[in-house]
Amino acid sequence: MNSLDIGLAFLEGLALIVSPCILPVLPLVLAASVDGGKRRPYGIIIGFVLAFSMFAIAARELVALLGIDLDVIRDMSLVLLALFGLVLLSEKLSERFSALTQGAANFGNTLASARGEGLLSGIGIGALIGLVWTPCAGPILAAVLVQVIRQQSDFAGNLVILSFGLGAGIPMLAIALTGRRLMHKLGFLTQHAEAVRRGFGVLILASVAWIASGANIDTLFMPAERTEIAQRELKLQHGLDKPYAAPAFTGIDRWFNSEPLTMAGLKGKVVLVDFWTYSCINCVRTLPYITAWDRKYRDQGLVIVGVHSPEFEFEKKADNVQAAITEHGIQYPVAQDNRLDTWSNFNNRYWPAHYLIDREGKVVYTHFGEGQYAVTENNIRYLLGLGEKVAQTADEAPAFSAMQTPETYLGYARGRNFESPEDVASDAAKRYSFPATLQNDHWALAGDWRIGTERSVSTAAGAKLRLDFNARKVFLVLGTASGKPIDVAVRLNGKALDAAAGKDAPAGRLSVSRNTLYELVDQGRIARGVLEVEAKQPGLEIYAFTFGS
Repeated sequence: MNSLDIGLAFLEGLALIVSPCILPVLPLVLAASVDGGKRRPYGIIIGFVLAFSMFAIAARELVALLGIDLDVIRDMSLVLLALFGLVLLSEKLSERFSALTQGAANFGNTLASARGEGLLSGIGIGALIGLVWTPCAGPILAAVLVQVIRQQSDFAGNLVILSFGLGAGIPMLAIALTGRRLMHKLGFLTQHAEAVRRGFGVLILASVAWIASGANIDTLFMPAERTEIAQRELKLQHGLDKPYAAPAFTGIDRWFNSEPLTMAGLKGKVVLVDFWTYSCINCVRTLPYITAWDRKYRDQGLVIVGVHSPEFEFEKKADNVQAAITEHGIQYPVAQDNRLDTWSNFNNRYWPAHYLIDREGKVVYTHFGEGQYAVTENNIRYLLGLGEKVAQTADEAPAFSAMQTPETYLGYARGRNFESPEDVASDAAKRYSFPATLQNDHWALAGDWRIGTERSVSTAAGAKLRLDFNARKVFLVLGTASGKPIDVAVRLNGKALDAAAGKDAPAGRLSVSRNTLYELVDQGRIARGVLEVEAKQPGLEIYAFTFGS
């Protein structure tokens, strides 16, 4: 836990008092609290902070569900903070920002003047003020929000919320309790509002520069030699607040590269459990790191267990799993979890998902999705007792882009954005056609297809699939229903692939001989395009598009 996050959240809370459009209005609004009972001012502050806290917690859960890379959230936080600091520094920007948001501030003033005597009425008013002032103090609230989201544990996120709440609540409560009398006594604040605002701007920009440099405030006041040692020493990073006993491996159909393993039998070892499935591009991108850790730390006491939990029916076939194990050079044990029993035992929800277990058999660290490789490896080294940290490398996941087309399934159970004019005939052969135009992120079929629960299968030669997408790379899970190779032609924007061809479709041609993930397009940058896939023979299975940047 970086102390700078806590201190910065407190500073951001204090900075609300000098936010461009709040400064001239806030004293008047909160002074109105004296019209109610003695407990009303406390209610207003509680309501204000409570509204933000609930929204922050909900946003944190949403980001976890979407699997957005936390490093992207960190960068968003720094950008928003820098923008807010610049607004505070510039009188011209502050005036423009104040003019744009004055309506929201005035509405907050009206709400605050509503009648009500007690604590509950104050909480209601405070919550409403928190909502309507969000546009007014948008950059600072958004900045602390993304700080909450990017914390690696709920405990750390809650500490950031608490620190922000204290920073915002202390001066607001003081004004609410004493009203205009305090503002008259604190004439310095009203007479030197411009200097105060700029001072906060300088502090925030300095904080942004400090975070961006990768420095840690926890080592700021250490002597040089102690700082160097602290930076080299290992500790468990982003560990769980409450470690728990590792769930058992249950319902395993088959073990590869090993005899059956049990958690009881693995006690005394450091264990990394990796939930994956071989047609998942996010899982595939993590495998080079995991196989490297296996080679590096196996003799030091690390046991990696890959739990292959299939998404599609063809991933349940042992021969397919074995082929993927061989292709990726996996030598550690792999458990085939076809019924998702072990997945459920771990209460897992993601591909990929990593659970790090200490020698006592307790899960002490988890990470979901790509990235955080240096953190995970340092935690492995810490649990193995191997001394200094590994060097930080540029090993993080590809940046998330809000513009990128989402994963697109091509069966009727999870299929979305299907745009052929014909209705879907579930599990029956039917002829489809392309629409005159195709909306962004939508797909359509032409020719003879049978659409099933998790896949669509071409039932005649010349059947086509078309997708309007926005991404750099396009991957498609393909297979062959007959077991015989099927030739496929790939076109981009009506032309055969050339420089934009993915590694599996040189010159826009590929032969589908087994069920797996194929890279069809690599444009070199995120760009919109229309992809067309044509099956030269019947029996081509299409499952899902995924995308990369």
